[in-house]
Amino acid sequence: MSRIVSAARRLSAGLFATTSLYSLDPSIARAQQAVAEQLPPIEVTRPDDPNRTRARATGDGDTTSRRAPANVARSGAPAAGSSGAASEAVAGNGGIVGAATTVITAADIAHAPSQTLAEIIAVQVPGAQITTLYGGPVAAKTGVDLRGFGAFATANTLVLVNGRRLNDIDMAQVDLSTIPLNSIERIEVTRGNSGAVLYGDNAVGGVINIVTRNGVGAPPVAARIEAGFGSFNTRLANVSTSLNSGPWSTSFYGNAVSTDGYRDNNRYVQKNGVGNLNYTTSGLTAFLTVTGDDQELRLPGGRTVDPSIGLDELATARRGTSTPFNYANQQGFSATAGFTKTLVNGVDLIVDGGVRDKKQQSAFFASPIPVPALFTSTYVGADLTTWSITPRLSVKSLLLGLPSQLLTGIDYYDASFRQNRGAGQGLAPWHTYDLRQQTVAGYFQHTLGVAPATDVSYGARVQTISLSARDKFDPAAPFNADIGALPLSSNETQYALHLGAEHRLNDTVSLFGRAARAFRTPDVDERVSSGPSFDPFTFAAIPQTFQLKTQTSQDAEGGLRIKAGGLQLQSSLYLMDLSNEIHFNPILFYNTNLDPTRRYGSETSLSYRVNDTLLLRSGMAVTRAVFREGVWTGNDVPLVSRYTASAGVTWNIWQNYVVLDATARFWSERRMDNDQAGTQKPIPANGTIDLKLSGRVERYFWSLSVNNVLNALYYDYAIASTFTDGRFSAYPLPGRTWLLKAGATF
Repeated sequence: MSRIVSAARRLSAGLFATTSLYSLDPSIARAQQAVAEQLPPIEVTRPDDPNRTRARATGDGDTTSRRAPANVARSGAPAAGSSGAASEAVAGNGGIVGAATTVITAADIAHAPSQTLAEIIAVQVPGAQITTLYGGPVAAKTGVDLRGFGAFATANTLVLVNGRRLNDIDMAQVDLSTIPLNSIERIEVTRGNSGAVLYGDNAVGGVINIVTRNGVGAPPVAARIEAGFGSFNTRLANVSTSLNSGPWSTSFYGNAVSTDGYRDNNRYVQKNGVGNLNYTTSGLTAFLTVTGDDQELRLPGGRTVDPSIGLDELATARRGTSTPFNYANQQGFSATAGFTKTLVNGVDLIVDGGVRDKKQQSAFFASPIPVPALFTSTYVGADLTTWSITPRLSVKSLLLGLPSQLLTGIDYYDASFRQNRGAGQGLAPWHTYDLRQQTVAGYFQHTLGVAPATDVSYGARVQTISLSARDKFDPAAPFNADIGALPLSSNETQYALHLGAEHRLNDTVSLFGRAARAFRTPDVDERVSSGPSFDPFTFAAIPQTFQLKTQTSQDAEGGLRIKAGGLQLQSSLYLMDLSNEIHFNPILFYNTNLDPTRRYGSETSLSYRVNDTLLLRSGMAVTRAVFREGVWTGNDVPLVSRYTASAGVTWNIWQNYVVLDATARFWSERRMDNDQAGTQKPIPANGTIDLKLSGRVERYFWSLSVNNVLNALYYDYAIASTFTDGRFSAYPLPGRTWLLKAGATF
């Protein structure tokens, strides 16, 4: 039995290695994990070109073929009471031809009743699902799932800011709450794996690219301030400012928020800042972007339900905590610089690079006393630094008389990860992990207008990943019962492919289709927990090996877009087959590769502008994620709802003085985490309705949001017990909440 306890503690040490609650809390030890590598950066372009990223967005919400909406304030922030251009789709060309893409504009974000970026994406993007552990006005550590990856969604969804990935090579998920909403110009969501050619590793379920404002083209001096308060003692403040003089411009976006949270031991404090310096001339543009963030998060743990002993903490102590002393803190810094130089007409050289550093501290106590002890406490301190440089060429020309756009380049990333794990802060660690991963990739993507109404795109990427992993193990460290991991040195080459086409039947209807291959390599925390950690028969300890196979996917998709007056629609069908999907085995306490799996389904988005003051929008999706081979053949992948739907309305009631926004979101039941066999009771279906009243009088604006108006008491994450039928641990979410904000522009 001591072997099992020791193995379990090593699992806890391996999975509680980051500030992500998913990797810190024992009741959800194998939940959402982040992507395994750093990738493509911002592409500087001139202010008259809204495309600052590698792929110009296409599909519903495309803003690249129209002017900025008139409701954008001169400060660069959307007017708080404006009706906006929310979800107005423009079927367009450019970008990843053949892919289903949604663009969420700054106006969409400004009008959203929800204050959390993950929920905004879930409402705007058909098929997007979220897993929320806290909810409320902040909803820290909420994960976004594109195309049904459940507990491993964040490892299969690549999140970028200005084309530069936020996902690191460790397990920590991207926390979208750390990005100031007032800094966002638009969000480009490309569903499916076609983004793997341009952006590389882990773009399997899709790519979420957050394009931020840079202040270029703003007035000489502009500023915006905002403050708010709401449920659970929530306090927030946002500020943005920009200065422009000749070819120079600079901007800053910052926010601070604190909340006690819905649960006990769930306090959250977050501070973020983004600064930009830009130089813009006709033949040369250059930029420098610096970011910083500081986050403190308390971890409340799950609520246990066990009918066999009459325990139901969801009913008797919904807001309580089982881990009153657990916490996860994080501090981040990044600096990115680059330039774009026009070599000849139509040929641009883009060179940029940067450094990103992330420090994390987390503590877990299984006992009611927060002191180091054998088997019941773990402290983790980690530091991850990533350097990158990504030169590329953009060539726009005629090829055999046909319009041609070619983007080709090289990506180089060098990430160093050091992590200490022990029984408590200040004590000698059991493990000191040193991992270094270097990635070199070459890629191209070529788009060709083969006919006036037909575009074809094809591309390929070849990527080499070199990894060195070592464990400096100290058997004499206090409260130690582990063994060291075996070293690993590996070199692997992977590739991604894309082929897509779009054909415009007329000015109203367009058809699109594509096929692609993508991959994701295991992250460092998955490798650290890649045992098995003990023999299932003798319980003898077995060293970790760091070895896992790379996951690959192949998918195909086809659909149509319709634009007729105020009506816009996009609908598609897709099929994705995966091999070597990475999975955590909760019985033997290690990560392994699954039998082959499959995703398939349909996604439809629809918007209709009734008139200048009224906009209606909706989305619906069918998402199937199943095992296609092995002992679970035909079973659903846990934490994926088959059916999701959303609806929204923006009504400018009175000339921007009073605007009503309402959204509704529905999801069907989903299997609990750790229930691959499909024998446990599923997480129930549910839905929420959110409302927001806002207005603007000259430079002053205000808003009042009420979320979960019907006070639904629900949860969307739970993990089933491996050993006791009917026992599970769930993360209850708050009922009705509110947030009042006001501010001014200058």
